[in-house]
Amino acid sequence: MSEALALKCDGVTMTFGGLVAVRDFTLNLPPGRLYGLIGPNGAGKTTVFNVITGVYRPTGGRVMVFGEDITGLRPDLVCRRGVARTFQNIRLFSGMSVLDNVLVGFHAARRDSFADVVLCLPRGRREERQRREKAMELLATVGLDRYAWYPAGSLPYGQQRRLEIAKALATRPRLLLLDEPAAGMNPSETAELMHLIMKIKESFDLTILLIEHQMRVVMGICERITVLDYGVTIAEGTPAEIQSNQAVIEAYLGGAVNARA
Repeated sequence: MSEALALKCDGVTMTFGGLVAVRDFTLNLPPGRLYGLIGPNGAGKTTVFNVITGVYRPTGGRVMVFGEDITGLRPDLVCRRGVARTFQNIRLFSGMSVLDNVLVGFHAARRDSFADVVLCLPRGRREERQRREKAMELLATVGLDRYAWYPAGSLPYGQQRRLEIAKALATRPRLLLLDEPAAGMNPSETAELMHLIMKIKESFDLTILLIEHQMRVVMGICERITVLDYGVTIAEGTPAEIQSNQAVIEAYLGGAVNARA
C-alpha cells in the first residue's frame, strides 16, 4: 500500500458571493517534500492556505492530510492533525517574551489537565518544565535563544519571522505552511532563511508548502512549484520547468528570474 500524500487538494473551489477566489485547485504533495505556490497578488494563494487550515470552508472540493479528510474542520482541529502555518502579516504577542510566544504554540499538544496546572500537581509541573526546555531548543534552532526574555515586539523584522516559525514548530506539525516568510528581509537575511527552512525540513521531518514572492527563495529551495493566476492553476513543475514556461515568465515573473542573484 502506497504512503498517503501529506497534502491532497482535490478540486478545491472558494467563492465569496459572486467572486471566485480559487477555482478547481488540485495539489498532490508527497511526504517530505518542499513545494512552492506562487503567483501575483490576488492570485488566491493565501486563500488556499486559509482553506487548508480551516479559516475558510471551501465552496467545493476537499482537503486531505496524510489520508484524513480535514475539509471544513476548525483551525484548532486542523492544527491537532499536524498542520501548522505562518502568516503573511506576522502574528505574534508583541508584549510577551520571545520564550512565552513559543510556549503558546505548545498549547495544541499539551497533555496535562486544567487541575494539573491550577493545583500545581507534579504532572503539571513536569509538563511545564519539559515545554520550557523544548521551547528553548526551538529558539536555539532558529537562532533566537539569546533573546528568550526580550519582548517579541522588540526584535528586528527578520527575527520576528524566525520566531513565528519557532512558534509554528511548537505545535509539532507534520505539514508546515509558510506564507511569504522572506517578506521584508534583506539579501543576507533571505540567504539565512533559505538555510533555516532546509534545516528544519530535515531536522523535524517536515513537508513544507511555501508561498513566496522572492524568486531567489522559490527557485533555490523548492522541488516543485504550482503557479496560480486569478485562482486558477496555470502551470506546475520543477523550478527549471517553471523558469522556462513562457506564459509564466510573461504573466508573473517577467525579468525577475533572469535578474535574480
